[in-house]
Amino acid sequence: MNAQIDFLYLNEEDMIKAGVKDMAGCVEAMDEMFRLLKMGDYRMGGANGNSHGVMMTFPLESPFPNMPLDGPDRRFMAMPAYLGGDFDMVGMKWYGSNTENKQKGLPRSILMLTLNDKDTGAPLAYMSANILSAYRTGAVPGVGVKYFAKEAAKVIGIIGPGVMSKTALAASIAVRPGIDTVKIKGRSQKSLDDFVKYIERELPGIKKVEIVEDIESAVRGSDVVVIATSTETGDPSLYPYIKEEWIEPGTVICCPASARFDEDFIINRAHNVADNIELYEAWADEMPYPAYHTIPIPAVHCMDLIADGKLSQEGIDDLGDIMVGKKPCHKKEDEIVIFSVGGMPIEDVAWGTIVYRNALKANIGLKINLWNEPHLA
Repeated sequence: MNAQIDFLYLNEEDMIKAGVKDMAGCVEAMDEMFRLLKMGDYRMGGANGNSHGVMMTFPLESPFPNMPLDGPDRRFMAMPAYLGGDFDMVGMKWYGSNTENKQKGLPRSILMLTLNDKDTGAPLAYMSANILSAYRTGAVPGVGVKYFAKEAAKVIGIIGPGVMSKTALAASIAVRPGIDTVKIKGRSQKSLDDFVKYIERELPGIKKVEIVEDIESAVRGSDVVVIATSTETGDPSLYPYIKEEWIEPGTVICCPASARFDEDFIINRAHNVADNIELYEAWADEMPYPAYHTIPIPAVHCMDLIADGKLSQEGIDDLGDIMVGKKPCHKKEDEIVIFSVGGMPIEDVAWGTIVYRNALKANIGLKINLWNEPHLA
């Protein structure tokens, strides 16, 4: 037997060469991932097989001088998953996050993805995952736009012009190429300037960019809205608020981060859609009630409303049920869709597998030897 193990290392430049920025391809990969998810051909962490991941945080105070203390977005997280179908791959995204990174010229989170042989556990690839994670995160709202947005959509409102919104915008344009107007609500001039430069550099089809002063202006007149702000959790009254009367009929609102809507609207008129309903059920089990105070995504609020007896189980749909035809894409004409995006490691494994296979075909990356023969077999 040959017990030698080599694996492929892909740095960020390698990932770009291997096609990690192919947004149309990423949306297609996420579409297929959701179909496999609905079939059940996947696993994630936890006893329920649907856990977002395992998070390690730090205490507010510690007697140990070297131990980090809690702070904004300060955590480490492991996100393992298996995805079947043509992907047929096991992997894990690992990352550390700290808002103070920005003062050092670093991203808030630094991410890596490992892909492993599903039988032996041997590493196949170890890859830079910041761009990969950003693109798969944006591609999922793109899938929502593909299924729910008007075919003639032209205007998109961006609330929170960060990395998630950049890739969500690119994905939205990939599936609705008629989008030619972007309205942006941001908090800092730097983030607004960076977003405009990104559009000019990457999305030349956009004809009009409008900087707006408030959330209402970003929402009114938009066919698609992306809400992706960084918000402190714990107090839902601080989450970005969207009033029903601001929203145009037929709008899809993509929520990969915190967002708040009136309960009456959620319960009685909105079409609530989750990327994976079992993910939110897992969060409801894992987090203290009300989970929406900890995880500020609208579908989590829906789970709390179900627990309160205010919303029925039929009050929120699973995207996979819609994709395979078990549920209608639209329950009524000109309804407003609130699409919640929780983020799952099977997304990273899906896109990471495709990029890894591209790299193998094109001879991109550095082959690293783990061992020729294991000393402790």
